[in-house]
Amino acid sequence: MMWLTPFQAVAAGVVAARLARGRDRPAPLVPGPSAPPPEPVSVVVPARDEEPRIAGCLRPLVADPDVSEVIVVDDESRDGTARLAARLGARVVHGTPPPDGWVGKQWACQQGVRAAKGPIVVLLDADTRPKPGLCAELVALLDDVDLVSAGPRFVCDGVAEQALHASLLTGLVYRFGPIGVDTARSHRLLVNGQCMAFRKAPMLEADGFARVRGHFADDVALGRLLAGDGWRVAFRDAGALLEVDMHESVAGVWREWGRTISLREVTGSGAMAADLAVVWLTLALPVLRLAAGRPTPLDLALLVQRCLVSAALRGSYARPGVGLAISPLSDVPAAVRLTWSVLRPARTWRARTYGRPMTASRG
Repeated sequence: MMWLTPFQAVAAGVVAARLARGRDRPAPLVPGPSAPPPEPVSVVVPARDEEPRIAGCLRPLVADPDVSEVIVVDDESRDGTARLAARLGARVVHGTPPPDGWVGKQWACQQGVRAAKGPIVVLLDADTRPKPGLCAELVALLDDVDLVSAGPRFVCDGVAEQALHASLLTGLVYRFGPIGVDTARSHRLLVNGQCMAFRKAPMLEADGFARVRGHFADDVALGRLLAGDGWRVAFRDAGALLEVDMHESVAGVWREWGRTISLREVTGSGAMAADLAVVWLTLALPVLRLAAGRPTPLDLALLVQRCLVSAALRGSYARPGVGLAISPLSDVPAAVRLTWSVLRPARTWRARTYGRPMTASRG
């Protein structure tokens, strides 16, 4: 594998340049600085079979004085999601079956945004745990941008779950740079669909959800599409205001996050090949060479860099622990999962199977 070293050096330089851009990141969002929203805010939560998790999302929202209404779009749940949401004080919109060509979440978001009474909409996933002040800080950013998404702190309950999650997250950082680093290239933009805010009227006019209706990576597809239209799109660290419990086990991380981690459907073939090369050469190869007892000086330098990135990611976890510390041991499996996601992209979620996505239209 020594013949790979020259290519590894190029990939290492690319990653170092991306990490260095983190020095220009805006400060993370924190509670308190912004005044209450000047206009009514509607929070929309698309939900399908979320009865075990949705209470942690809805309780703080219903009690938040900055939120005018909380809408849960029940996407044909087969459990008690709708009953629980109504009991907690949310307005429940009973979603209709997705039309042909639509992924369920986008259709639920479309229905929820249309039902919202407020001119400002905050979209939250049902597994998020918002804290007081989140909506006010997001709304304040809409004075300067058109669409803002927020990065949370992740809740990982097991060591193996946190280790694999941190490896996949590190791969995203190596591919795109740290959260909040703005890019002038809309085709490399990242957006987190777990938490987004925007004004209702422009989103409906742009017909954003319909134009990305067939995408599993709908958040990134939407952000890149709207940025191409001229929208100002921002991604901010909101870990102090938002937590998310995405998965119940390491198997869930592998299966659920792994199915979209490559962003294959919104990434060109050349960029996808470059992303794979970066992950294999700078994350997996140093571990493989170390395990074989033949690390090069560059491998050792990359392993030191990897440990420093793990330390920097502590703020991305609600309870950083042993899993984060040993996450470099999961870098090879994470590279395998990324590659599998590229070669065999999943099109099934919550007992629904979808066809290939249509190309996002710029209108």
